[in-house]
Amino acid sequence: MQDRPTIPEALQAARDFLAQDLLPTVTDPRLRYHLQIAVNVLRIVEREAPGEEERLRAEHAALRDLLGQPPAAPPEDAAALRRAVLEANHALCERIRQGDADGGPWRLRVLAHVAATVDDKLAVNNPAQLAAFSAEAGAE
Repeated sequence: MQDRPTIPEALQAARDFLAQDLLPTVTDPRLRYHLQIAVNVLRIVEREAPGEEERLRAEHAALRDLLGQPPAAPPEDAAALRRAVLEANHALCERIRQGDADGGPWRLRVLAHVAATVDDKLAVNNPAQLAAFSAEAGAE
C-alpha cells in the first residue's frame, strides 16, 4: 500500500470529483441518476472500509453464540472471515425456515440479533435513515 493517498482519501477524492465537478455538468436525467448512485456507493464504501473486519468479527461471534456453537477465533484472512459469516447466516436462515424461531426464548434472541444486525448495516449504508428510525422509535 502506498502512503498517500490513503484508501479513504482516494475514495473521497473520486467521490468529490464526481459530485462536485462532474455532476453539475450532466444534464441527461438518466446519467445524473446513475452518477448520483455512483457517488452514494463511494460514500458507503468510505464508511464500510475502515471497520469492516471488526464488524465481521463481531457478527461472526454473535452468530456462533446465537447458533449455539462454541466460541472460536474468527478466521484471520478477510475473505475466509466473510465466508464464515455468510455460512453462519445461511445456517441461521435454515433454522428460521425450519421453524426454530417461531416461538420461545430463541425467537427473542433471533429478533434481537436481526435488529442489531440491521442497525449495524444501516449505520454504514444509510446513517441518516438509522438516525431517523432511532428518533422515531424514541418518540413512541
